[in-house]
Amino acid sequence: MSSSITSCCHFYVERAGTTNRTFAEDIKKLRLITAIKTPYLPDGRFDLEAYDALVNLQIENGVEGVIVGGTTGEGQLMSWDEHIMLIGHTINCFGGSIKVIGNTGSNSTREAIHATEQGFAVGMHAALHINPYYGKTSIEGLISHFDSVLPMGPTIIYNVPSRTGQDIPPHVIQTLAKSSNLAGVKECVGNDRVEQYTNNGLVVWSGNDDECHDSRWHHGATGVISVTSNLVPGLMRELMFGGNNPVLNSKLMPLVEWLFHEPNPIALNTALAQLGVVRPVFRLPYVPLTKAKREEFVKIVEKIGRENFIGERDVQVLDDNDFFLVGRY
Repeated sequence: MSSSITSCCHFYVERAGTTNRTFAEDIKKLRLITAIKTPYLPDGRFDLEAYDALVNLQIENGVEGVIVGGTTGEGQLMSWDEHIMLIGHTINCFGGSIKVIGNTGSNSTREAIHATEQGFAVGMHAALHINPYYGKTSIEGLISHFDSVLPMGPTIIYNVPSRTGQDIPPHVIQTLAKSSNLAGVKECVGNDRVEQYTNNGLVVWSGNDDECHDSRWHHGATGVISVTSNLVPGLMRELMFGGNNPVLNSKLMPLVEWLFHEPNPIALNTALAQLGVVRPVFRLPYVPLTKAKREEFVKIVEKIGRENFIGERDVQVLDDNDFFLVGRY
């Protein structure tokens, strides 16, 4: 597989086009957004051919948007050059077929501003912004941080205290909602918070795949920003568009629980390699799941049905020595 940026795009390139400006209202309509995986070559560089195939499969199965370079896509392991290149590549190849949301958030306001400027310059439809992590700031600092990037274009704010160590309280979101560029919130605190926002007219996407069905159908969420949809985009679309469906939701729970047994994206990376749709390459510090967990995934695929998963090869367990672990790239 080639990592050349000119290889790519497959049969969606003729539909791509990014001349029309995207508004927050266009982003607010999205029901199913995939936090897309970034595949690698054995030397650790991006495998753009595999990446394009993954995005095409999302489009074919009705996914409406992708988060590029998020936690799942391992933006935290990318240089900013890699990050902006991948956003631009995705827009260039698929921008006419799917909404491209670039993760340009940062612990540093200066970096967030610069990355967001570059992301919109290469054509992304919206930005995803996390609150400053580790070096946490005050409530006033949170507002100032987001106010620095909101004027640039449509923005989704991402609240995931388990990773940042700091909750974004609702009154901060209400303050930021004065901006017409605030498309909504990716919320990981839970469905009570989701309902609090939706009751106040704010758009919310569930950030928790295990809660997204109830978020959508019982708590007013617009949809989900999903990890699981990398693997079963068609079933996740049915879950978000097909009405209240506790049977399907229960069917997917063993897969969702398996995916988050270890910190994301460890299990997803392992699963995609087992399905044969990406090379079994991990950028450290991520390493594959144990062989016992890989064997468990094979059973989950068989129970849900191989036809519901992306890719065409039979699911395999893979041996430990099948994986490449790359620390310098």
